Amino acid sequence: MLLRHIRYFLAVAEHRHFTRAATALHVSQPALSQQIKQLEALLGVQLFDRSGKSVRLTDAGEAWMVHAKLGLQHIHAGARAIQEVGTLHRGVLRCAAPPTLTPYLMGPLIARFHALHPEVTVNFLEIAQEEIEAMLTDDELDLGIVFSPLQRTDLDYTPLYEEKLGFVAGASHRLAARSAPLPPAAFAAEPLVLLNRSFATRQHIDAYCARHGIVAQVAVEVNAVGALLEIVRQGTLGTVLPTPISAVHQELRAVPLMPSMQSRQVVYARRKGAYRSAASNALVDVLNGLMRDIRHTHQ
Repeated sequence: MLLRHIRYFLAVAEHRHFTRAATALHVSQPALSQQIKQLEALLGVQLFDRSGKSVRLTDAGEAWMVHAKLGLQHIHAGARAIQEVGTLHRGVLRCAAPPTLTPYLMGPLIARFHALHPEVTVNFLEIAQEEIEAMLTDDELDLGIVFSPLQRTDLDYTPLYEEKLGFVAGASHRLAARSAPLPPAAFAAEPLVLLNRSFATRQHIDAYCARHGIVAQVAVEVNAVGALLEIVRQGTLGTVLPTPISAVHQELRAVPLMPSMQSRQVVYARRKGAYRSAASNALVDVLNGLMRDIRHTHQ
């Protein structure tokens, strides 16, 4: 059995069509069909039902697909291990985090990592936690920085810190100099620019409002943290974001809420039993160093 047998099998299983799978693999359809027949002969079972308009997996095919995926993951991990063994002179680091962590954590973290390990290419994705967990499980990421609790049970995670959410406004906002916490009624009176409901942060805000019997005054709704920050900087609208953002953006001010919103535990996660590349271990070291510096600054 060859590696291409596994790749070709998974492509047909994904596309449910030999011609589309062949196009994706850049091979001819007859060549792909021949390879699948060879694989079925090697295994002694029929993997695909070809009787309908689309191809579907047989029961044997469904059972074998689980192991084919795992096998391909181990092969890719082995290739990376050979390339990166014990060195940071080359390699690729694949990491991800939800969008709200980028402005105050991921930016400084990746900048510090690059300064220490300039020959390692960093592939960073700013995506939702659900996608991060799925990509970690599928060995498409080395490390994700996310919020606890995690939905997947096949991931290991290590706590980093508790993230607090609060009212954040531009330096010219009328509440920017306020030192007293903002009670729910006053918060509800403020026009806000908020992330839309696809973001976990918005879900926390909505839950806070429901708990205290208030309705947020949403003047603008956006789908990107960068756009939200720019609107807050330029105008008279406030928002709700992790309060550390105001510490790294001098043009922003944080005002605590009273009662405060429920904090979130930030963790870094990796797939259980996955190969730990030299680059991902180095990122953890840099991350721990950054956390120590942040705690020292706030002491």
